[in-house]
Formats: sequence, structure tokens, C-alpha cells
Amino acid sequence: MIRLLLADDEDLIRGALAALLGLETDLTVVGEAADSAAAVQTAVHTRPDLAVLDLEMPPGDGLQAAAEIRVRLGIPIILVTRHARPAVLRRALAAGVGGFVPKTTPATRLAAIIRSVHAGRRYVDPEIAASALSEDDCPLTARELEILAAVRGGAPINEVAAAVHLAPGTVRNYLSAAMTKLGADTRHAAAHHAWQQGWI
Repeated sequence: MIRLLLADDEDLIRGALAALLGLETDLTVVGEAADSAAAVQTAVHTRPDLAVLDLEMPPGDGLQAAAEIRVRLGIPIILVTRHARPAVLRRALAAGVGGFVPKTTPATRLAAIIRSVHAGRRYVDPEIAASALSEDDCPLTARELEILAAVRGGAPINEVAAAVHLAPGTVRNYLSAAMTKLGADTRHAAAHHAWQQGWI
């Protein structure tokens, strides 16, 4: 029996998936969570064999939860997403995620992927993999990405500067450079573009 943790901030989707996977004779859902922080807590409490996490879960995201669960429990992780951005796939694979699938995947297919990943194999949706191979590299530096990630949350420059341990003027310079590279009119547009590409 493979014991599963399901985490998705949409109750209807999480409940439907739990019900459908529960029909499989060799799968059982032992924990559910509605956000990334609860996913980590529930994983530590229930000790599942595998976690299926929504990528777009506040606070943070499913990738952050996956990384923490991997560190704390060492179990396989499958990420499901509505927006399968290739750069996110690269980050997920680098973090040791075992599966990456779109939310359009049928439950019976997901069950087969769960068994495969639990057995030690990796699974990446073929269309996402093809997109990842053809994607352009990110033109931004690690520091620019860090600052755009902080800006995306809506924090003012002074808060961002304190969070990344830089002077406000230096933060503005990094933001200006990122905006120029991305052809964005505002820092928020640059941050949104970087998020859409899966760079942050």
C-alpha cells in the first residue's frame, strides 16, 4: 500500500483527487493540506510514502514545500500544475522532484505515475519536457532574480532592501537592470514576467 499526502489549495480539486485515488486498491491518502506550510507539517505528522503537491500553493509554493519535505523525510514528490513553465521543471528536477505533471492528467494516469515514481523512476510530462528543451536561458543574474522574487510579493523598496541586505539605491539599480533586460516598463511587470517564465 502506498501512503499518500495530497496538497492543493483548491478544496474541490483536492477532494476529488483524494476520492479518485482512493478507488485504487494499492493507494491510500493519509493526509491532506490546503497550503504549502500545512503540507510540510502534515507530511512530518503522517509520514507518507509519497507526496503529490500543487505547484501554485501559497504561502511560497509547492516547490518550496517539496524541497523541505525532501530534506526532512526523503520521500518522492510529484508536482502537479496548471501552468507548466519549463524553467520551473528545471528547478524541480534540480530539487529532486520525482514527477512533474499537468493538472489535466487523468486520475488513472496519475495513479500509474505515482506507482512509477514510488518505485524510484522519474516522470516528466512529454510536452513540458519538449518545451524545456527549447526554452531560452534566463538573462537575469541570481541577485536580480532574488530581488524580483521579493518585489513580486508587493513589498516596497525599503523592505526588499532589508530582506536582501542591500541599500535601497542598489536594489533600484538591480531592478532597473532587470527591467531593461526583460523590456518591462515597471518592476512589477518584470517580476510577473520572471514568474511566468518560471525563473522565480
